[in-house]
Amino acid sequence: MKNISQLFVVSLLSGMTTLGAYKLVFDSNSPFSIDKKPLTTLATDSYARKVGLSSNVLDFTEAAEKTIHSVVHVKNVARRTVSNPMLEFFYGYKGGQSQEQIGTGSGVIISEDGYIVTNNHVVKDASEIEITLNNKKSYKAKLIGTDSKMDIALLKIDAKEKLSYTAFGDSDNVKVGEWVLAVGNPYNLTSTVTAGIVSAKARNLGDNGIQSFIQTDAAVNPGNSGGALVDTNGNLIGINTMISSMTGSYVGYSFAVPSNIARKIIEDIMEYGNVQRGILGVEGGELNASASKELGITQTEGFYVNKVTKNSGAEKAGLQKGDVIVKLDNQKISTFADLSGFINTKRPNDKVEVTYLREGKNRTANVTLSKNEFFTAEFKGIELENIDVSDKKKFKLDYGVKIKSISNENLTQYSDELQGNIILSIDNVKATNIETVSKLLNKKDENQSVRLEMINKNGEIIRIII
Repeated sequence: MKNISQLFVVSLLSGMTTLGAYKLVFDSNSPFSIDKKPLTTLATDSYARKVGLSSNVLDFTEAAEKTIHSVVHVKNVARRTVSNPMLEFFYGYKGGQSQEQIGTGSGVIISEDGYIVTNNHVVKDASEIEITLNNKKSYKAKLIGTDSKMDIALLKIDAKEKLSYTAFGDSDNVKVGEWVLAVGNPYNLTSTVTAGIVSAKARNLGDNGIQSFIQTDAAVNPGNSGGALVDTNGNLIGINTMISSMTGSYVGYSFAVPSNIARKIIEDIMEYGNVQRGILGVEGGELNASASKELGITQTEGFYVNKVTKNSGAEKAGLQKGDVIVKLDNQKISTFADLSGFINTKRPNDKVEVTYLREGKNRTANVTLSKNEFFTAEFKGIELENIDVSDKKKFKLDYGVKIKSISNENLTQYSDELQGNIILSIDNVKATNIETVSKLLNKKDENQSVRLEMINKNGEIIRIII
């Protein structure tokens, strides 16, 4: 009897052990189940994770639907008279043949009553402008105003119905790596949507005009100019303007005017009839490792002040040569493009808090921006100023700087002939305005000769070397 009891106990324990082992190994809820992934993950497994690519992030349909109906096709019809030199020479024929040139681009409706923003180069020299909506309806457009420097133009169409439009977003809040859509009419196709990310902000592409582009890898081709760059909510953050390409077609990067700059220009045109530009009143350049080493300073980011303009807001606020501007209001300034992009969103008499470094210490100053028209430059005893509206109308110009006065002893005998002349180019570089001319002349030595091309008070082109 005793042996039977012992055998029963052994059998019971064996059964419990077998059942327990089965549960541990084959039960899917067990941590040791052969069907369950191990609790630890190899480092290499982390590379297989999808970061930020969930379906809701990649769904651009809502933003695309909001935008395509507000992006329009812009047709520019220009007419010019072409003469025939052979007929003129042999037969004295003075007439010319009228030729029609057609250019196309894109535009963005920004109000339900028909205001449209596009690039200036899309409508430049247009005799008439035709707008075609996404629903195929066409309208004649009126040119309200342009800004050739920033390559922005404002148009207006009169439609009987309220139009779909795209609302402005805040381009300052756009982040590198953020998804964006480019919407336009490339190659005369109707509204085309491409996607990409913001590759860079405040991109500087040259000495003239805009120096604060948004760079993106969304595909943009000829015909996209003036179209919309929108975020994933469908808000307008840029006006597509140009591509970087050796062939003229998209090869990887495109550039847009930030919406904050475009919006300010449009508001100026609508309110004042022209663009109100504010000037900080400093000249200099951005810092980098080599520039900082040459200047003998440790700071490698920011805008180095080399000169402060007389009677400017910067001078009145106490800024000096050698200061390094590192912030304007709450925006960090690392490059010249950062500085110019921020100032281009401001108007004369706006106040800006400038944070700068002097002798290694942070300082702040409240600067009231000056008006661009009062900004002058001096080189070799010649004082220059921007041309005004009457000069532009008289000589049919949209650029140039005027000789305001002459103090150069070698030129005083010619002062009556030179004063009031408008300089068109300096050493074959277009004299767009005082800002670009100042930047160009600062690179030249006082003893270096300079070739000037100008138009005199009689409208004649003359060239001199000083």
